[in-house]
Amino acid sequence: MTKIEIQELLDAGVHFGHLTRKWDPNMAPYIYGERNGIHIIDLYKTSAKIEEASEALRKIATSGRKILFVATKKQAKDIIVEKASSVNMPYITERWPGGMLTNFMTIRKAVKKMAIIDRMKVDGSFDALSKREKLQINRQREKLEKNLGSITDMTRLPGALFVIDVKKEHIAVAEAKKLSIPIFAMVDTNSDPRDIDFVIPSNDDASKSINKVLTYIIDDIAEGLSERKAGKEKTTEEKVAE
Repeated sequence: MTKIEIQELLDAGVHFGHLTRKWDPNMAPYIYGERNGIHIIDLYKTSAKIEEASEALRKIATSGRKILFVATKKQAKDIIVEKASSVNMPYITERWPGGMLTNFMTIRKAVKKMAIIDRMKVDGSFDALSKREKLQINRQREKLEKNLGSITDMTRLPGALFVIDVKKEHIAVAEAKKLSIPIFAMVDTNSDPRDIDFVIPSNDDASKSINKVLTYIIDDIAEGLSERKAGKEKTTEEKVAE
């Protein structure tokens, strides 16, 4: 497990919460105090919660299940794409498609539609279409790619959801909760943590803070994937030896 340095969290501004008048009282256990009308998050509690979440996510990664990352706010999008892609995990950075989890089969049909369009372009049947039909299909493909591109390999419901800004992504949180999918999240002082299984009290607005917390999380997911790969290789060697 990656060692978490309090100073690194401090330097990244992970401790900065929202204005005190905008707080959610349910975040009280994670608040150290206030400064200039802004709540300050207790980074020792943040550190402990990152460790707890990282360990749980490492186990999920080792089991072979996918972790779906959700962040549609501007300052988190690029970070999510980079970090999730580095460990081959799916992500949603555009608008959350309603029913993404609760109506998963319909979403899978949309993904299959993308595959059919791609096949048409390979087998030549796309070339036989009129200019207008080609334009319509290309637009449809672009829209599907934008909304669902990163989840094309997600053939079953994810083993967990990792969310940045639970207020903004409340629909995703509600769907995961309904299906009892574990929810991990960066939770700021203006949000209600009660629906979150693994709360990471932290600044979910600044890109430096988001990047720092995700770096720790992704390192442990990568470790879990390595453990899984090593386990598979060992099993293969044992079978060959037999």
